[in-house]
Amino acid sequence: MAGKLRAGDRIVVASHNAGKVREIEALLGPFGIETASAADLGLAEPEETGATFAENAVIKAVAAAEVANMPALADDSGLEVEALGGAPGIHSARWAGEPKNFRRAMARIARELASAGAISNEPARANFTCVLAIAWPHERVHLFEGKLFGHLVWPPRGERGFGYDPIFVADGCEETFGEMEPGQKHAISHRAKAFEQFVTEVIEGRQ
Repeated sequence: MAGKLRAGDRIVVASHNAGKVREIEALLGPFGIETASAADLGLAEPEETGATFAENAVIKAVAAAEVANMPALADDSGLEVEALGGAPGIHSARWAGEPKNFRRAMARIARELASAGAISNEPARANFTCVLAIAWPHERVHLFEGKLFGHLVWPPRGERGFGYDPIFVADGCEETFGEMEPGQKHAISHRAKAFEQFVTEVIEGRQ
């Protein structure tokens, strides 16, 4: 059984990705849980040596919880393209290089699809995956996973969101995540799906 969080508690959002931090803060806000990002606290980014989203989420959550001595919530997520064998997957951020440039990463996906002979009349199928890990200092970590399926478009559309949002259209939608209002995206995203499970198990007195 996971530990419990309640209104007024403070946790670390174990990420230096401003877009992810904003989305997680928006999801936690209605429950009265206060947040501080890893960047706010000056925490170093641990090396993500895991082979899965879950392993990397655990690495980040545990590192932040131990150093900050408070509960830490980490997200590891990425885009998995069916025709590319699930790539970029856990390497989604790395495809953007340093400094992060997701326009370059999206262009790489288009090139890789073309090289794989996957450019056709049918849009490339893809999904976003998110694993949330909540860690308390010196205690067990709990994991929650969400997936959202859709297809890719090219060229990118929209300036909202972050990462690969401008090329991803969720099933049942016409707009990319880059075009969609943030509230609409938050309601259906892979992160929201994982967060629903997190709320059920971890947040006490949820509405």
